Amino acid sequence: AARMPPSTAGRMPAATACNKLRCAPLVGDVQWTLVPPPVLGQPLRPMKKQSSRPKTTDLRPYSGPLLDGPHRAAARAMLYPVGFTEEDFKKPLIGIASTWGNVTPCNMHIDKLALEAEKGANANGGKALVFNTITVSDGISNGNEGMKYSLVSREVIADSIETVVGCSGMDGFVAIGGCDKNMPGAMLAIARLNRPAVFVYGGTILPGCLTNPPPGALKPGQELDIVSVFEAIGQHAAGRLSDQELHAVEACAIPGPGSCGGMYTANTMASAIEALGMSLPNSSAQNAVSPAKLEDCRRAGAAVVDMLRQGIRPRDILTRKALENAITVVIALGGSTNAVLHLLAIAHAAQVKLTIDDFTRVGKRVPVLADLKPSGKYSMSALVAIGGIRPLMKTLLDAGLLHGDCLTVTGETLAETLADVKPYPNGQQIIRPLDNPIKKDSHLVIFRGNLAPGGALGKITGKEGTSFTGRAIVFEGEERALKAILDGTVKAGHVVVIRGEGPKGGPGMREMLAPTSAIMGKGLGKAVALITDGRFSGGSHGFVVGHVTPEAYVGGPLALVRNGDTISFDAVKRTITLAVSAKELARRRKAWRKPAPNYTRGVLAKFAAHVTSASEGAVTDKELAL
Repeated sequence: AARMPPSTAGRMPAATACNKLRCAPLVGDVQWTLVPPPVLGQPLRPMKKQSSRPKTTDLRPYSGPLLDGPHRAAARAMLYPVGFTEEDFKKPLIGIASTWGNVTPCNMHIDKLALEAEKGANANGGKALVFNTITVSDGISNGNEGMKYSLVSREVIADSIETVVGCSGMDGFVAIGGCDKNMPGAMLAIARLNRPAVFVYGGTILPGCLTNPPPGALKPGQELDIVSVFEAIGQHAAGRLSDQELHAVEACAIPGPGSCGGMYTANTMASAIEALGMSLPNSSAQNAVSPAKLEDCRRAGAAVVDMLRQGIRPRDILTRKALENAITVVIALGGSTNAVLHLLAIAHAAQVKLTIDDFTRVGKRVPVLADLKPSGKYSMSALVAIGGIRPLMKTLLDAGLLHGDCLTVTGETLAETLADVKPYPNGQQIIRPLDNPIKKDSHLVIFRGNLAPGGALGKITGKEGTSFTGRAIVFEGEERALKAILDGTVKAGHVVVIRGEGPKGGPGMREMLAPTSAIMGKGLGKAVALITDGRFSGGSHGFVVGHVTPEAYVGGPLALVRNGDTISFDAVKRTITLAVSAKELARRRKAWRKPAPNYTRGVLAKFAAHVTSASEGAVTDKELAL
């Protein structure tokens, strides 16, 4: 057993994890017990039956040419020091891509998970090699210039995994991710390489708990997460929370390892990947610190070796039908708008045609069923406790809303993996029945109009209404908007316009979690709308529309909006209208000048030079001039 070093010495009050029974200290007091190596003969394979696909005789299509023969002696020599034996050179080489790092609690435990995946691959006849890629923290960088690197990190993760797997001759790999961009970054690499691979989600964090709050508005036992902190900032600015109360929320919100605990981007994308068939059943709905998550990692390592034996590759799984399944599950869960951006990118990497209009088409028939944060009541750990997303998927399958014939990494079809799934326990209120949905159709609304001819994306659950008309108050960049929200400049009836935050203009398409949370914290959630060419955190809610295409930096209509212009949103008709005549817009366009780029060197400049629009997934390898 290994003990994580204390990381919160002197912090008061101590962060704790909430559940129905108790509040248990977590951060700095996490006990880690690694699962022992599998016993020979112990069933590891997730498959319930052998696949009918033709078996592959060459289990070393990449490591063989790299390591076999007298002329490759130097390559073999390099691997003896890292633990290879003579027998290991006869086994398929399985990479374990870890996103471990102490830069965020989302990933602080993933080194331990990688070791379990290594054991699983080794026990099933492979030889595993663990390597690391990067992660960044959206929760830490939100509202700051550093957030411009967040979406960029998706590409860096994809590129780095592709680079290591390709250079090292790995025959298959496991990718383990925690924070938001880990999941799509890993999936881009999986789709590009098309080598047997399984994605493992690092798991959700438990809710924080206020055990002894200072006198005021806060309640003992109140559940918290990172969005609670962002909204508390707005409440503090509005005078509804004292300095002491704000600090109490800050200190107690994050109790230990795991990804942000609502149906925010990390949990959304983990669920989408399970629906795609690219992770093992239940991988998306396990607590980060749990025996189930360790077992998930072991089985993932074993499953990659089985995929090699069965001749299953990711693009056999990543079909258009599978992508529609992912869209369906994201909608039913009330998931993050970032799923649109990332699923478009994954489809591009898998060479499958998918457009923003497919989200509208699927969304017309799929209801929102999950009462999960940010717009709902419950945390992801509460959903884990009643069975995760599998019973929901079975419900959707039985209703004809999922394609059951899609292949999964288990070697079975989606329908086969769901055959024995039991329904949710009686009396649970987290997942609604199909005949009593939270919303009868999708909350992910693709808008079009004279302000967004290439499309825009809203997260409209219905709680914020289905239409809004207001006067524009325009800001060049997030920081100025946030200041105006907090100091009271933004008032009821305003449409907050934040521009210059698109994929190219930012660059990096920052998330507007700080402004949207400040609006909610100030009590303006139903009185103010927000539109941007940036994007949103999975934690954002309210009447918010992002991904405006074309973005302002390239001369999109958003660049022409002025203070006082009337902007109207209709989520039913899916339209955005800027009430300015075509003649006036033409006059403004003639006077418009493209702004100077914010970066001319380095990774942000390279990203800006190659990235496509948000409506195309903000990918960086489309139509390259080669």
